[in-house]
Amino acid sequence: MGFCPSMLTVSRRGKYVLALLLCLSALAWIATYKWDTARASHGHPVTLRIPVKGDGSQVDLRQERVSPEVVSSGRMPKALCPESSPLLYGALKLSFEPSLTLKEVANENSVVAEGQYQPPECTARQSVAILVPQRSREKHLLYLLHHLHPFLQRQQLHYTIYVIQQAGDATFNRAKLLNVGYLEAQKDHDWDCFIFHDVDLVPENDNNLYMCDSQPKHMVVGRNATGYKLRYKGYFGGVTALTKDQFKRVNGFPNTYWGWGGEDDDLRIRVELQGMKIVRPPSKVARYTMVFHKRDSGNKVNNDRMRLLGRTPKVWQKDGLNSCSYKTLSVERQPLYVNITADIGTPPRH
Repeated sequence: MGFCPSMLTVSRRGKYVLALLLCLSALAWIATYKWDTARASHGHPVTLRIPVKGDGSQVDLRQERVSPEVVSSGRMPKALCPESSPLLYGALKLSFEPSLTLKEVANENSVVAEGQYQPPECTARQSVAILVPQRSREKHLLYLLHHLHPFLQRQQLHYTIYVIQQAGDATFNRAKLLNVGYLEAQKDHDWDCFIFHDVDLVPENDNNLYMCDSQPKHMVVGRNATGYKLRYKGYFGGVTALTKDQFKRVNGFPNTYWGWGGEDDDLRIRVELQGMKIVRPPSKVARYTMVFHKRDSGNKVNNDRMRLLGRTPKVWQKDGLNSCSYKTLSVERQPLYVNITADIGTPPRH
């Protein structure tokens, strides 16, 4: 059986057409590439689409200013981490070994540098600063670091843990130290979210996401010391999460609460004055173990707290972030946390 000349011609023509189409496609891709490069070089946002699911479906990444170097190098931004991390364990039984050392915790968290971690497999949905005020509570801090670092890593967060130390032996002022931590942490990064965290509270369930919400969030619904029930209606202490804008709106914490008690209720009043509502995770998730201890010397009950709370609506605009005076004595970037030591002054004499 011989070849048909007409069929051979069609076959050759088909090859030419196919080659022409491939050339045109390549030219179109090059033109689009150059257009995106030109837009990026002038600071215009470039939207990149990349597959993130097993079925090949694509999602839009957040529009960001992509540098011409990134475009020209072909390096693609990592996809956003999933809304629900596949690494979560849920509820865990916590242990507090007396023999635990800081070196052991550091070895277990070799992926952490200067208190900071970023997930290698994706882009974190929020950048979070964890602020922990403390003085003479090294053992409690050790236990918190031991559990909190892997807890946050499983949530696929970009985070840094800041420990704010009060210099001297004056009465402790937790609220002012948290203002200091907020102001100092912003020198490192434009954080999306701030977690204000007591040193003696350790989270039990990693479904309790250390991320901010559209409203201020209270993370501690229950703890072992209260039978895992809310301490009292309106309680807003222990561990709270506010965005940068939310914290600025309320002018931060008051600076005038020396000693134990009152500053959390003051923050709640500030939130309510701004028309914001406090949200909480489900009670079965927002559970903490409180590491028991005696009341610290230098942190006696603040007998003036009720009077201070009564004047909050009148003074919140001038007592807070905008009036937080302090002197930074040192900023030490240790492997597991950034240690900030500050002189915050002394209580006023009455």
